[in-house]
Amino acid sequence: MPPVRKLAPRHRLLPWLRRINEARRQLRDQEAMLVILSTGLGAVVGLAVSGLHMLLLAAQGLLFRLPSGGALSGLDAIPSWPYLLVPAVGGLVLGVWALLAQRIRPAEIVDPIEANALYGGKMSLWDSLRLAWLTLLSNLSGASVGMEAGYSQLGASLFSAVAQPFRLRREDKRCLTSAGAAAAIAAAFNAPLAGAFYGFELVHGSYAPRNIAIIGAAVISGTLARRAVEPHGSLFELPQVAVLPDYLLPLFIVIGLLAALTGTATMRLVSVFERMFQKTRLPVWARPAAGGLILGGMALTSPQILGSGHDAIQGHISQSWGLSAVALLLAGKLLASALSLGAGFRGGLFSSSLFLGCLLGALIVQLLTPLLPGMAEVRIPAMLAGMAAVGAAITGAPLTMVFLVLEITGNFAFTLGVLTSAFIAATVVRLTFGYSFSTWRFHLRGIPLLGAHDVGWVRELTAGRMMRGDIRRVPLHQTIAHLRQEIPLGSRKYAFAVDDTGRYAGIIDMATVHDPEISDLADVLVAADCVIGPEARVFRQDNIQAVLDQFSRTQLEILPVLDGPGTMRVIGSLTEAYCLKRYAQELDSRRSDEIGAP
Repeated sequence: MPPVRKLAPRHRLLPWLRRINEARRQLRDQEAMLVILSTGLGAVVGLAVSGLHMLLLAAQGLLFRLPSGGALSGLDAIPSWPYLLVPAVGGLVLGVWALLAQRIRPAEIVDPIEANALYGGKMSLWDSLRLAWLTLLSNLSGASVGMEAGYSQLGASLFSAVAQPFRLRREDKRCLTSAGAAAAIAAAFNAPLAGAFYGFELVHGSYAPRNIAIIGAAVISGTLARRAVEPHGSLFELPQVAVLPDYLLPLFIVIGLLAALTGTATMRLVSVFERMFQKTRLPVWARPAAGGLILGGMALTSPQILGSGHDAIQGHISQSWGLSAVALLLAGKLLASALSLGAGFRGGLFSSSLFLGCLLGALIVQLLTPLLPGMAEVRIPAMLAGMAAVGAAITGAPLTMVFLVLEITGNFAFTLGVLTSAFIAATVVRLTFGYSFSTWRFHLRGIPLLGAHDVGWVRELTAGRMMRGDIRRVPLHQTIAHLRQEIPLGSRKYAFAVDDTGRYAGIIDMATVHDPEISDLADVLVAADCVIGPEARVFRQDNIQAVLDQFSRTQLEILPVLDGPGTMRVIGSLTEAYCLKRYAQELDSRRSDEIGAP
């Protein structure tokens, strides 16, 4: 007989339950507790980012025989031809690993933007660890992507996982998820301002005074934790450059316009490569290997197309290349980044956009120098403006990219030019293309999202949650006289007609049923003669937006709620007035959460 496990006496569990409930109450009611929690978790994220970065550098050094302190994109040539196969072998490992993970856990991985927009900041830590691992594998293979997607996914999911057991308000969970992603970016680039605005612009979708302290605490502690492990200053070192005169502002307008074109082309090319791989009928797990093989061949011309491109940027800042070399490298990096993502490598275009912008700025100056010899002196400012502009075009976050470029270079002398290029690029892409890279990916998946603004509550507020269940069903063949007896005048305004199988057949206005003008025909007329709107109905799962659209189309004040298109059984009703009231209440509640009102 198995031993019987003794349950702890209730009086021993009560103190622990009280402490847990008290902790939940304090986190919900005191913003200071959220700031303290954010500070501690931000430091953990900073240490995790530092650990992943050091692991990546060490592994790449072994795989590609990099010199001590060197990086993949800083190579002038691949050491020997077998190393050209590293992207292909790495792609094969990535593809097989992703296939096995997909079979074990087939759910789609939710990123921080999608989590905040649709799920109130809820993310899966295990799924995020899987994505971070796949991103690390992609970077180890030399794919032309960055680690930032893995960093932000890991940071946001850690904050979300800690927040969920405390049953925080929806807006608090969204804020903590944003803080986790912000801490990761701040630690990755040693750029707290850029990290904070990454959280506001990209992940949270809005800037609210209540969120400043929470996100700010995360980025500060995350940056300090990274600096404690890997002390360093600015990511890039700039030579001494004079302050730019204002009459050169048109140059930065041109950079912004061309950056918008470059960013849009990069995003579209990713989809082009995806469709090309689909047409090859290669299995999904084999596509990264095929893409890696092509990528290795492209690296014969210049290894700088591999990896994120950070060391390559420093090389181009320190030394000027010729026109043809810069043009070829720009085209190669653009194709390599799109190919990597299109083939199935995991990562983002955050770092790649910086290198693309650097090359674009250098190319524009090279083209203008024969016409305007003095242009050679503005090569560095043009490269910085290009970095911010292409980044803003791809990410859709101009302030984030402006602060990032200024912080990673430690130079604020070119702020006006960098701002001009970034704002123009982001605006042109928004007006012509209409998407950032993240929202473009959502669009291709059929998810109608244009940012991280909280629209998930619209999907959650369904007809089934709002309906009233006290309805009256009337058979179509019932006579008006009998109906008048069952439902006296004034007892209810509407009833719902159903056929012999119980399927919905229309709405019955009881004022029409009790109309004195049809009293003489009351024994002859049946309910079917008074039916209106047989097509006017909503289903239990329809959200409030779909319900209000239906009210607008039918011009009725009440609609039946059906259980589904299969059975068409009436289970409740909704009035337009109540739906509008609930919608206004929800909007007011979201606004109150954003500004911190009680």
